[in-house]
Amino acid sequence: MDAKDILGLPKNSFPPLEKKSRPPKESQRKPDGISREVYALTGGLAPLMPAIEASQLKKKPPPLEKITWQWLPFTSSARKDNLQLYHWVRVVNGVPPTGDYSFAKYNKSVDVIKYTDEEYDKYLTDPMWTKEETDQLFDLCERFDLRFIVIADRFPSSRTVEELKDRYYSVSRAILIARVPPSGDVSVHPLVKEPYNVSQEMERKRALSMVLSQTRQQERRDEEVLVEAKRIVESRIPPKVAEESQLVASNAGAEATERAVPGETISPSNVQLPSMVVPSTLSDNASTLASLRMLRVYLRTYALEQMVQAANSSAGLRTIKRVEQTLQDLGVNLKPRVPTKAVCAEHLELRKEILTWLNLQKQVQYKEAEGSSFRDGSYGETPGTPKHLYRGGEQDRTFVPDSMNFGVERVGKKDQKRKAPGAPSAHKRPRKLKASDL
Repeated sequence: MDAKDILGLPKNSFPPLEKKSRPPKESQRKPDGISREVYALTGGLAPLMPAIEASQLKKKPPPLEKITWQWLPFTSSARKDNLQLYHWVRVVNGVPPTGDYSFAKYNKSVDVIKYTDEEYDKYLTDPMWTKEETDQLFDLCERFDLRFIVIADRFPSSRTVEELKDRYYSVSRAILIARVPPSGDVSVHPLVKEPYNVSQEMERKRALSMVLSQTRQQERRDEEVLVEAKRIVESRIPPKVAEESQLVASNAGAEATERAVPGETISPSNVQLPSMVVPSTLSDNASTLASLRMLRVYLRTYALEQMVQAANSSAGLRTIKRVEQTLQDLGVNLKPRVPTKAVCAEHLELRKEILTWLNLQKQVQYKEAEGSSFRDGSYGETPGTPKHLYRGGEQDRTFVPDSMNFGVERVGKKDQKRKAPGAPSAHKRPRKLKASDL
């Protein structure tokens, strides 16, 4: 029985509602040229921005191009004999391509200076060289683009590479100086500014061959010599320099302790020593130079690495990374591409200046933090003075020795013992009753 039976209502008092049939959805077919993912995202709607420029809509579609490959002849401007060769060419609509050979632009040649017979007799005479040998040398230099290894192999007489280089560069330099007008200047020309040095080149090759021909035992012996030289240099440092370094460190520590911020604890990590005065860096540089002098021959790149390590010995890892980042920001390579003596010296000087600048930056930040702490703090208290804390109930407290309380405690204990056994103690809880006590 339910509410309808009580009220006498029929079971189906309301007519059934007719369900409206939904119209079937029209299946939309994905248009051609649109990917399935793009169509699912857009729902087939047109994009807000046109995908094709308006200027491209009015253009007529290009006609179909007919592309073929044909075996055609060609000539190159890089050759002087007008040699005709054949190769496959891409031909569009039957029109072959025109113009020079595409690889002729890579034919680069060296401009070799030419001289006349009068100039040779006036400026270029040399008892070690004849005019025929000089002419042959310049012809081979023009033919092989100053590849002196090949030129020495093709030269008819037995001449070394250094002798051929010296003759070529000396003749070119003399012709340039002789042909300069009165108002002209050729001092900035590379051949005049940096003349070829035969003795230095021969010494360089000899030293390089010695380094490359060393055995493992010789390399190990050189390393031992370097270590021993560094130890000797460090032991020869005068004790006065060591005392001055200790004095500087102690003065810096005392100054940092006096200028400490009130309420802060002084620890060795908080004391910042002035990194500008560090004699250890000078000693490292001196020891590195001495160890390099002990070697018979060494590469300049190896010497540069040793000097950089000696300069960075007093700096931390983060400081070294900041120095390298500064060099990269300035567009300077971490290792010089042409490590000459002057370039290496300037590179080391730049690293030292960057390290000095970073140290000064740290000192400025430290001083600014110190000044701001002094401005924010109170000036009444002296830095480093311990603060005295006074409690209200302990100012007028009278000291009472333990001997005065000794007798009182014993009297109290005797009184407790003389009490009745049934009386509960003042400081003890009453004993619980057991079943035997009832």
